[in-house]
Amino acid sequence: MLFIFRKLIHDLYAVRYLNFSKIFYYAIANIRYVFGPNVMTRFSRPFFISVEPADFCQLRCPQCPVGMAARNKGACIDEKVVFDTISGLRKSLLHVIFYFQGEPLLNPHLAEYVRFAHEAGIYTSTSTNAMLLNSENARKLVESGLDKLIVSVDGATQEVYEQYRKGGKLERALEGIRFVQEWKQKLGSRTPFVEMQFIVFGTNEHQIGEVKRLAKSSGADSLTLKTAQIYDFESPNPLHTSLSRYSRYRKQSDGSYVLKNPLKNRCRRVISGAVLNVKGEVLTCCFDKGSEFSYGSVTDADFMTLWQNKKATDFRKAVYTNRKQFEMCRNCTEK
Repeated sequence: MLFIFRKLIHDLYAVRYLNFSKIFYYAIANIRYVFGPNVMTRFSRPFFISVEPADFCQLRCPQCPVGMAARNKGACIDEKVVFDTISGLRKSLLHVIFYFQGEPLLNPHLAEYVRFAHEAGIYTSTSTNAMLLNSENARKLVESGLDKLIVSVDGATQEVYEQYRKGGKLERALEGIRFVQEWKQKLGSRTPFVEMQFIVFGTNEHQIGEVKRLAKSSGADSLTLKTAQIYDFESPNPLHTSLSRYSRYRKQSDGSYVLKNPLKNRCRRVISGAVLNVKGEVLTCCFDKGSEFSYGSVTDADFMTLWQNKKATDFRKAVYTNRKQFEMCRNCTEK
């Protein structure tokens, strides 16, 4: 009940970012979602974007493309790309998500990017494994104006936690939450709202009760139990949970799995936003892990030009014609 109350207070506090312009573009996006991408195209602008601060990570999570590729070195996004993109979209953006594939805190300028978006009047969030969330980084994030911080905690004990967060330390993640809450108190800040996220797998489903108690004792503001995306989801996998409520998939009589939700020929994500990866490419959505459907690079044209170009237009039309033709869409729960 306490978590629900805190979430309600945070949502009410976030209303301060709304203005007529943002509400207008949000409404246009929803009209286009319902009636199709050919409607009101001249007024179309994204109301959210994901920005990828870094494309590498310290951990080896088995269902993460970065973890599976063992990318412990990589690139960070160019600061000019971040500042120019946010400046160009500030009239329509409700939300900037500073996360795509890698670990955001591996980019030393993350707090600067958050502050820039915050001062532009945009709600900001990021997601982290918290291995680098020490006292100094916690202070920087609190001072930046970050609105929401998601901390991945996929186990209530180290033994279970490390079955997925390979190379991670549970106590370090919990310590990171405590550092953030301590700095919020010291600086008199309401934000960031700290959400502990627990992805439900077959390997940790027995710890749901324990992780609820852990979230309260750690000082997190809320706990989210999230369904897992599994790449080879049709085959048996120990990561498939037996708890139907927390699974994206349904087990069939032959032992194989199918996506539970029907895949309709529409998508809110491709109509409403996009991803800006470390290379400056504008991608369809967060499921385009391999940048297969890039609209182009902001080094060649500005974000809006790319978001409205022929590649983008053709892709949206194709989704609204036959979404199942795209492999990444066949493993997506977006309605």
